[in-house]
Amino acid sequence: MSNNLKSKFVHLHVHTQYSLLDGASRTNKLIDRVKELGMDSIAITDHGVMYGIVDFYKTAVKKGIKPILGCEVYISKGKYTEKDPNRDKSQYHLVLLAEDMEGYSNLIKIVSEGFVNGFYYKPRVDYGVLRKYSKGIIALSSCLAGEVQQYINDGNYDKAKQTALIYNDIFGQNNFFLELQDHGIREQKLINQQLLRLSREENIPLVATNDVHYINKEDSKFHDVLLCIQTGKTLDDEDRMKFPSSEFYLKSYEEMYALFGSFDDAISNTVKIAERCNVKLDFDTLHLPGFSAPEGLTNQEYLRKLCYDGLKMRYKNITQELIDRLEYEIETIENMGYVDYFLIVWDFIKYAKDNGIMVGPGRGSAAGSLVSYTLGIIDIDPIKHGLIFERFLNPERISMPDIDIDFCYERREEVIDYVISKYGADKVAQIATFGTMAARGAIRDVGRAINMPYGEVDFIAKQIPMAIGMTIDKALEINKKLYELYEDNDSVKELIDLAKAVEGLPRHTSTHAAGVVISKLPITEYVPLARNNDSIITQFTMTELEELGLLKMDFLGLRTLTVIRDAVRLIEENHGVKVDFSNSNYNDPNIYNMFAKGETLGIFQFESSGMRQFLKELKPTGFENIVAANSLYRPGPMNQIPRYIENKNNPESIEYLHPKLEPILNVTYGCMVYQEQVMQIVRDIGGFSMGRSDLVRRAMGKKKMDVMEQERKHFIYGKVNDKGEIEIPGAIRNGVDEETANKIYDLMIDFANYAFNKSHSAAYAVVAYETAWLKYYYPVEFMAALITSIMGNTNQVSLYIQECKRLGIKILPPDINESYSKFTVKDGAIRFGLAAIKNVGASAIDSIVKTRKRGGKFLSFVDFCQRVDLNVINKRMIESMIKCGTFDSLGANRAQLLAIYERILEGMNQDRKRNVEGQFSLFEVISPEDNPDISLDILPNIKEFPERTLLSMEKEMIGVYISGHPLSSFTEELKRISNVTTFDISEAVDNIGLSTGSVGDGNKVIIGGIIVKKQNKITKNNNMMAFATLEDLYGTVELIIFPATFEKYNKFIYEDSIVIVDGRLSINEEEDPKIIVETIKPLVKTKKEKMYIKIPSSKPINFLEDIKMVLSQYNGAVPVYVYIEKNKSTFMADRDLWVDVENSELLNKLESLLGKDCVKVC
Repeated sequence: MSNNLKSKFVHLHVHTQYSLLDGASRTNKLIDRVKELGMDSIAITDHGVMYGIVDFYKTAVKKGIKPILGCEVYISKGKYTEKDPNRDKSQYHLVLLAEDMEGYSNLIKIVSEGFVNGFYYKPRVDYGVLRKYSKGIIALSSCLAGEVQQYINDGNYDKAKQTALIYNDIFGQNNFFLELQDHGIREQKLINQQLLRLSREENIPLVATNDVHYINKEDSKFHDVLLCIQTGKTLDDEDRMKFPSSEFYLKSYEEMYALFGSFDDAISNTVKIAERCNVKLDFDTLHLPGFSAPEGLTNQEYLRKLCYDGLKMRYKNITQELIDRLEYEIETIENMGYVDYFLIVWDFIKYAKDNGIMVGPGRGSAAGSLVSYTLGIIDIDPIKHGLIFERFLNPERISMPDIDIDFCYERREEVIDYVISKYGADKVAQIATFGTMAARGAIRDVGRAINMPYGEVDFIAKQIPMAIGMTIDKALEINKKLYELYEDNDSVKELIDLAKAVEGLPRHTSTHAAGVVISKLPITEYVPLARNNDSIITQFTMTELEELGLLKMDFLGLRTLTVIRDAVRLIEENHGVKVDFSNSNYNDPNIYNMFAKGETLGIFQFESSGMRQFLKELKPTGFENIVAANSLYRPGPMNQIPRYIENKNNPESIEYLHPKLEPILNVTYGCMVYQEQVMQIVRDIGGFSMGRSDLVRRAMGKKKMDVMEQERKHFIYGKVNDKGEIEIPGAIRNGVDEETANKIYDLMIDFANYAFNKSHSAAYAVVAYETAWLKYYYPVEFMAALITSIMGNTNQVSLYIQECKRLGIKILPPDINESYSKFTVKDGAIRFGLAAIKNVGASAIDSIVKTRKRGGKFLSFVDFCQRVDLNVINKRMIESMIKCGTFDSLGANRAQLLAIYERILEGMNQDRKRNVEGQFSLFEVISPEDNPDISLDILPNIKEFPERTLLSMEKEMIGVYISGHPLSSFTEELKRISNVTTFDISEAVDNIGLSTGSVGDGNKVIIGGIIVKKQNKITKNNNMMAFATLEDLYGTVELIIFPATFEKYNKFIYEDSIVIVDGRLSINEEEDPKIIVETIKPLVKTKKEKMYIKIPSSKPINFLEDIKMVLSQYNGAVPVYVYIEKNKSTFMADRDLWVDVENSELLNKLESLLGKDCVKVC
């Protein structure tokens, strides 16, 4: 941008949406408004952060506005590294603007230092940090929270002057400005007069700013709502943080001149500062860390050597086709400057494999690279599976390659630590990601802020469909009911308008689950850092880091890899078999038969109920089928599933638009499934290069209409350059007529938006096959490893225990002499691991296992207490282990041990303190000599607890019931009465956006279970309601019992009550699923009753509909059989017409309609 600005005024104190839940200025709209006001420059000065710098810079430059990069930092009132809770936690504000690239670099370091070493409630720095990094920075004294202003406001002008001189000394003459603001606040007007005096006395220049937090004056209420969301308050709460006026908007030059035109150069100085600030971000240079090849080899030579060594290992028969493909890929990598990138990835994957850390077979488009395969970065053969290199690295589209790696989730950190040790801690960091307010979440957040009743807000939120990419505006278009409410109801209109204003704004930051950045120089030479709890993260997102030329890697922890590793270990321990998938051909018919039966609970990517139903219909017979299944079972391509199944079952009926499509689509039975197929069609029919075909695929996927239509012409008619040379032959030259070519292109456009990456799907199909193989041939070991991996998720544990029962696998409780940390296998049964017990930590388990290995099994509870380290194992742990039956095998019952364990431990501790000779040990007195066992006569004569109590203790300590289940005697009733289980509900949550299954938001459900938790609550209207947790055989679900229902059924709502619940399911993205209870009654053992209804010949044919209407009003568990006398036919009524025969009103109605003799229950 030009330094000669035409603006008469430039805003230098501006908060964007990246001043989280405080700045309400969206970057795009902010820049548009700047242009409308005739300004040509603007600053960004978010609170303590630089999150928005790249977005702001790119948007401003694109729209012809000069961006000024800055930050409003927090200045500590003491030393910035001190974190004394007794000191004043407030901070001063100071605006810093980068004048040049050195200043930008210093700004990054100041902001990073505030987070990394100065964070205490806010990221803080002090004078020392400012002095160290002052070059190239222009400082403004900030708002009422500025240090100079604070002293003036306190009446201490001399201290204010002293402080101003310190800042002037730190940044240099004409680099520090006294900032004038006027938002209609009395204090500011008084302070401004003193700032003018100070400026004249000390020759420190003035500058006029408006503390911009929103764009237009009318946005002040929207901003106020944002503050309420931030602080958890409501608009009607007087005792909350709020701005004192509605003047914090992007004012025009005229408005600013009216306020500050009389102050010395305060307006013109804004332009002078803007002209001085010239920072240009570099998006063209790569900053990859260097890789050191062995002495005597260049990095290019070393990469080539590794690739050819790997080629010999991977292939027995090295064909010219393989060599040509490898050479092409190596040449492309060299030309694009990514040799070091591949060597870096190869190095840390080699480290992982050399150290026994499980690495996934690949993920994403990297699986299409032969170089990646020969280097061992991926383990799926791209040649065998027809995967395309250009989908991964396109020579015609310069962008950083993206290799995402799955590691065993327990050891992922070891690989990151290796990278840190190799390249330096200052050159490696994790990456920030922003959580934004989605449509439903925005409605709920705003509803709370404006104090709208929960029920009304919930109702409006649920009018917004749960679909990927859904917005409030889209919902208003497609949901007529929502639109009518918006138009007709003022409070709903206000709610939705405010929600639209906050929708999409960033709400919080977090650490990206997998992203790690590795840089050539210390990261703070390129990007600012922040702190997220204990993690140091970049302030820029993954995409922005890549744009700035930094190396971003995804180190993903994949739980399934840990399951495979643990299962393989257990198999070797129990069977002496070393399972090795490296030479698997993935064609075992037994495995595909298991897929075809839908017996895939616990199988990676294939365990949801919808997927299992799809598999039963698909009946996969080979690897390509499960690759396709994994790609098709997603939003968008799901509507291809019926056609795919039909074509698979009837291949002779498949029709292709042109014979040239057959070799491309035959693997998927004539259906387009993969992105790679689009690329192949564009190449083989249109004659495009593979690189350009990837560009066409991307344009189609992103719906770039202008690009798509331009490429349509090239696809059909080809392209001839200025020299008359054919660059692209086109479909017509390749023997496809114009009409057919257009149809093919239209088909690709329709499909490309939701096409899936085959490389990724194929790699994950490998993991799926391996888990299925383990489950089929070694189900006990596999299930033990699987349950270990999710032992903290009680719903999942319950589900997999049910699967074990289906497979005939016995689940054994934890045992002090048999259990280890994880779930183990012995004699065909699975033994609970000690790590699954609440309050029992890793060090305690390690101590127990080591003690047992060293001295043999524990002979009694006292023997256990005498031998283990009681400094590591405390009372709480021992109580937890007693409660869940860990000591059951030692002879004493749980009631006895709970009664005496504290006395034994106290005696043991006293004994160990008692080292004075001649004193007797407690256990020398009560135990026979040389016998570690406790005498049976010192155990209290107490009967064991009732079974329900034992089960409750097990549930409390390990989250599930082991020795039995309170619902086990109600299995038949639950099957008969319930129309849903907690597993079905969790599946419905997982399948949001897939439109599968019959369980969804708002559906009426009947579910039986045991109440395991209950909490009463008094409403604002002083009525009692309750929240409860219901557990069935598969997991738990939350219940909401509103006042009217609570009053009617409260006597049945208590912990350990076994009930049947009738209500409406509530599912949304932001919360766990809930059931809004309508009725709740005890679940009792019932006789297998049936109701018989006879419709006499005298009744008309349509009389049956009247009977159905009556039945539908008394839903229950008793099946109904109807005999129609006229045609002598009998049928059983549909499940939703089964009835509650305890309801006398039902019998009275039926008898009045039919007569007593026509209705019987028996």
